[in-house]
Amino acid sequence: MPAQLEHANFTVSDPAATAAWMQDVFGWHIRWEGDAMAGGHTKHVGTEDRYVALYNPGRTAEAKASSYHTLGGLNHVAVVVEDIDATEKAVQAQGFVPENHADYEPGQRFYFHDADGIEYEVVQYD
Repeated sequence: MPAQLEHANFTVSDPAATAAWMQDVFGWHIRWEGDAMAGGHTKHVGTEDRYVALYNPGRTAEAKASSYHTLGGLNHVAVVVEDIDATEKAVQAQGFVPENHADYEPGQRFYFHDADGIEYEVVQYD
């Protein structure tokens, strides 16, 4: 079996708020939450097998410029969904703006940025 991605860890301004919209948009659930390194707090939100760790250092963190121009930057994270139209409506209901729609092999996709400027790609395979 090839290796699988188990989780990714993002620094966010408000782990509770980010987890809440992820639960609404992607249907995920809180797997764990608690104190984290350097006096911070983390929430793990996702499925039974995969999740995103949402970390806040407990102090104001400074946002970087575009990650596409930062070595080691996170450019975007992609999430596969079963109903891209319903997911796009859920994204809009959270106040995020879907953009850059595309339909090419092997499926449809769009992108959006959350309140912390993290870019998400939503994909539905044909």
